[in-house]
Amino acid sequence: MKKNLHVISRVLPGSIGEELELEPGDILVSINGQPVEDVFDYRYLMNDELVELLIRKKNGEEWELEVEKDYEEDLGVEFENSLMDDYRSCSNHCIFCFIDQMPPGMRETLYFKDDDSRLSFLQGNYVTLTNMSDYDLERIIKFHLSPINVSFQAMNPELRCKMLHNRFAGDALKKVDRLYEGGVTMNGQIVLCKGVNDREELEYSLEKLSAYAPVLQSVSIVPVGLSKFRDGLYPLESFTKEDAEHLIEQVERWQKIMMEKHGIHFVHASDEWYILAGRNMPEEGRYDGYLQLENGVGMMRLLETEVKERLSQLEGDDRKIQASVATGKLAAPFIKKMTELVQEKFPNISVSVYTIKNEFFGEKITVSGLITGQDLKTQLKDRQLGEKVLIPCNMLRSGEDVFLDDLTVEMVSEALGTEIVVVDEPGADLVDCLINPPDHKKIRRRQIYEQTSSSNSGKA
Repeated sequence: MKKNLHVISRVLPGSIGEELELEPGDILVSINGQPVEDVFDYRYLMNDELVELLIRKKNGEEWELEVEKDYEEDLGVEFENSLMDDYRSCSNHCIFCFIDQMPPGMRETLYFKDDDSRLSFLQGNYVTLTNMSDYDLERIIKFHLSPINVSFQAMNPELRCKMLHNRFAGDALKKVDRLYEGGVTMNGQIVLCKGVNDREELEYSLEKLSAYAPVLQSVSIVPVGLSKFRDGLYPLESFTKEDAEHLIEQVERWQKIMMEKHGIHFVHASDEWYILAGRNMPEEGRYDGYLQLENGVGMMRLLETEVKERLSQLEGDDRKIQASVATGKLAAPFIKKMTELVQEKFPNISVSVYTIKNEFFGEKITVSGLITGQDLKTQLKDRQLGEKVLIPCNMLRSGEDVFLDDLTVEMVSEALGTEIVVVDEPGADLVDCLINPPDHKKIRRRQIYEQTSSSNSGKA
């Protein structure tokens, strides 16, 4: 086994780690006399009420520490590498991979394809299982790690090999049986490609996948994202309104079947399908607790619910504010409806909703999470923006104020001569950002469905 150095990067205030006088730069050597291979080992070994730690201090001293704690209580430390091991790159060449559709010259991290089962557990990434060894499987079952998010694409083994361009992709489906038998909770994803894994092939896949319910608790259907940088790649087409209507009917038929059998809706169409079909979003109860929210399933419904809840808590007044909202083509009509709800209660608030065309990646990309700073600058220039421009947090790198093209919020704000306010996911934040002055809060974002990776729909 490879020996990794687990260097502490941060000790949280008030934590066990602070009480033990741990410091950034200290190294975790072992827990209960056992070396720590990666975060799986760390989480498993720490799930005890009494643990013995071996810590190597920055000066080379080794401290043996005995810790009494609650069963699942953590040390309260962060490591330089959150995975506590090297990241495993993807071995597939999926016909729908968005990373292969990226333009040259962007930052290096955007070209890294991950397919690491440990990231599925930690960050909700979807993995194809082609990188998962028998050893990985045994550890997942042994450590009772769940949920594991699986990127299925197709249950026809030959078709899956074709879609992932990996001759082992079909055999990898056998690992689902072992996860199922081990009682490991799973969620599934199918990136739908027109004429490839839709219609009859999708019907076959859903039939096969339904046999794993309720251990497999949900499957989302998301449309492939197609940028303008597809020279030399597998020829894929965009879906039409008719395609979306057919898909929704197919999904809703299976939802009825699964509700009768297992009491869950099981299969879910992402919001894009309903928007493309010109249909209303399903009622809240059909999302089974929003299990697939990170995949763009139910985001619009939840946003509307949260906006209405927040407005019900407020008393309208005559405050005067001029604001604007910039978002992608997909969400713009829905966001407009939400701003109108705000204006009903606050009639003197003026809001303009601007639809940003994705010139950078191509107009077929309609999600807000792939809008660049330069597209914002170009398309909002000389517009009546008011006192502030609201943008969704998914336009930015996780935890930072940087767009995909490395422009910062400050740079775009200066170019437009207007304050930019980053709106967090909850609908309440949209309301508060519209009716209140900017508070320059810390920027954060949720990883959501953008089809930016072969294995994870939300990497950016």
